[in-house]
Amino acid sequence: MDFTEAQIHRYARHILLQDVGGIGQENLLKSKVLVVGAGGLGSPLILYLAAAGVGTIGVVDDDTVDLSNLQRQIAHTTDRIGMEKTTSAKQAVAALNPDVTVIEHKMRLTVDNATALIGGYDVIADGSDNFPTRFLINDACFFAKKTLVSAAVLRFDGQLATFKPHAGGPCYRCIYPEAPPPGQIPSCDEAGVLGAVAGVLGTLQATEVLKELLGIGESMAGRLLIYGALSAAMRQVKVKPDPECPLCSAKATITDLSIHRPSP
Repeated sequence: MDFTEAQIHRYARHILLQDVGGIGQENLLKSKVLVVGAGGLGSPLILYLAAAGVGTIGVVDDDTVDLSNLQRQIAHTTDRIGMEKTTSAKQAVAALNPDVTVIEHKMRLTVDNATALIGGYDVIADGSDNFPTRFLINDACFFAKKTLVSAAVLRFDGQLATFKPHAGGPCYRCIYPEAPPPGQIPSCDEAGVLGAVAGVLGTLQATEVLKELLGIGESMAGRLLIYGALSAAMRQVKVKPDPECPLCSAKATITDLSIHRPSP
């Protein structure tokens, strides 16, 4: 593609990078990323993907902006309280980069829509805040052979990983075979979260998505990054595919998404 003068100026710092250049920037403009959740993680993730020139960003969220969100959800503003988060995110992206198209999916990800939603995108980014959605995204990405970049935050801590079982790496269930019992791990609504910690993890998540789209650097697949804000410490744990994984191993017992349907 031929860049406009405005695009050359906008993406100059990318084009200067040997590992990105004009070809890489062109690839970003042609890429499609699905972001599940437009909250604390999704906000910086969406904004940095848009700033980078990812051409199409799908945003899945069925919530509206609340005053309590604004401590960490930086894609939203006080004058948008009550607005659907997907619409608020779309407005934020439009103000930042008109090259980017935001597709609003004003819904909750469910077993009935996950396959269709995920199938239309190159990379999936999980910014959800609950275990049922995380497991559903993981399983749907596995069956669709889509790369999943996942992050989570709570209080002063966060985790980040990329899952590519279709390329020989582990899946989310290789670390967490099943969701913990309800109430065992509190949510951010119950336990709180330092707003900037969501920003750190969301920005790291955006970086990993961009690396996957560009095919540069060392993928986080097979590694779990653990961040502790109070000590400013980051450490990585190697994760191998679990030979007993119920989803991605030779002994898999999960063969489709029906496991996510409520029991009758």
